[in-house]
Amino acid sequence: MEPAGEKLHLLREEFASVASCDASVAQHYLSENDWEMERALNSYFESQVEEGALKFRPEPEPKSCVDLTNEETTDSSSSKTSTSENLRQEDGSTFSFITWNIDGLDLNNLRERAQGVCSYLALYSPDVVFLQEVIPPHCSYLKKRASDYEIITGGEEGYFTAIMLKKSRVKFKSQEIIPFPNTEMMRNLLCVHASVLGNELCLMTSHLESTRGHAKERMNQLKMVLRKMQEAPESASVIFAGDTNLRDPEVTKCGGLPSNILDVWEFLGKPKHCQYTWDTQKNSNLGIPAISKHRFDRIFFRAAAAEGGQIIPQSLDLLGLEKLDCGRFPSDHWGLLCNLDIIL
Repeated sequence: MEPAGEKLHLLREEFASVASCDASVAQHYLSENDWEMERALNSYFESQVEEGALKFRPEPEPKSCVDLTNEETTDSSSSKTSTSENLRQEDGSTFSFITWNIDGLDLNNLRERAQGVCSYLALYSPDVVFLQEVIPPHCSYLKKRASDYEIITGGEEGYFTAIMLKKSRVKFKSQEIIPFPNTEMMRNLLCVHASVLGNELCLMTSHLESTRGHAKERMNQLKMVLRKMQEAPESASVIFAGDTNLRDPEVTKCGGLPSNILDVWEFLGKPKHCQYTWDTQKNSNLGIPAISKHRFDRIFFRAAAAEGGQIIPQSLDLLGLEKLDCGRFPSDHWGLLCNLDIIL
């Protein structure tokens, strides 16, 4: 049964906001799925992925793609990668990761933008990669182009999160997916237990509920994340990295972060150069004329207990700031590269 006027308008508006589509498309999918938001979004994203997969199929022998498995490539970024990787393997004193919402829901220039993301993985060779807004074609592509990583996903259909572990450096132990019971946008918390150089890790990523109108649910999800970080074994260093969609007042309303969990950007002195990870003034992918700047993408860290090795954040930088040959950025979000020291 079609809902009454105001509720119908709100449902359409919410669907259009999440799916980045117009009201007529929202009406079509909602009406086809008995006005159940999650069913309608699933149906929409499945159809988009099917269409996107066709566009995503690589052409034979794509010369412009950086192949992460090819150590002999002459690409300049690859030579930088091998140098930094060799240094890291020599002393074992550093650890790095990237977190990035790669905007799989935008099917325009999907292949070129995925190549752009892969070029950054090749350049920096991070030990761990946290990804949000991943779609099935991304997984197929990454398995081929980043075969030196183990890929753990937070879902299989529509869009989801993923954590990638560098096989030569990070040992996978187990994984867990914690549902957000009241999400209307298919969001959850992906947790991976692993180790690096004998140091126990608890790695987490999520894509918290989007848009200003869903602040209450987003704050509930944040509380679940922080609670899960607190519950991790004391012997583990806990890293959460993802697209939180948070505004600072929302964190304050939640009571702030627990005393033993730090916001890495704040811990590093709130560096201005990486404050905003979603910036419509500099990033033109969405074509939004209004200027909007937010620190949506955040990293939370809980150190391991004093005995044993320690992992300490040292630096933070933005990724994806250069336009690709297609004239667009790899994503509407900037990525974050975080370097940490391992003190044995």
